[in-house]
Amino acid sequence: MDGGTRLEIAGLLIFIGAGQFLTAMMIGAALRPSYSIATNTISDLGVGSTALLFNTSIVLLGILIVIAAYLLKEAMRSAPFAMLLILTGIGAAGVGIFPETTGAPHLIFALIAFLFGGISAIYSSRFTPRPFGIISVILGLLTIIALVLFSTGNYSSLHQGGMERLIVYPSILWALCFSGILQAGRLRISGGGISNRS
Repeated sequence: MDGGTRLEIAGLLIFIGAGQFLTAMMIGAALRPSYSIATNTISDLGVGSTALLFNTSIVLLGILIVIAAYLLKEAMRSAPFAMLLILTGIGAAGVGIFPETTGAPHLIFALIAFLFGGISAIYSSRFTPRPFGIISVILGLLTIIALVLFSTGNYSSLHQGGMERLIVYPSILWALCFSGILQAGRLRISGGGISNRS
């Protein structure tokens, strides 16, 4: 399998993972009329009637990210970026394997997913063409800043649920856009990696 094909497959996997998870979150919230995006956390969907839907979806997201990371490591020859994605994927899968009722394990995996998801977006700016490289940094910083605010209980008028979504949504938006960059082959890779394809 050549490098270009690896990039295309990795991009497709990331798109499927992020897309199906975003869809699962919307469906899960719709299935629970009392659920509030302001006062309920995303992980609240991982318990009760929507547990199977949410937990399966986020575990699948994590698995697809890890597979994509392996393909990107081979194609881009960037072990640091691949490791960031792997940690993000492990964190995401862990959130589904250990729902919020498990306490500390859930919090640890959520922190891993949130933190390394944001860092991955920032690091990807090394490979993506402008202006998306700049946008990637902004989205990554937004995720990390929101994570700090969320972790310290500074929800402002967004409340707990809204602040958590300010962590997650920028990362998902980055993942969807980055997947398109990968499938189009529009990467800036030096050191003998894959060049931009026309």
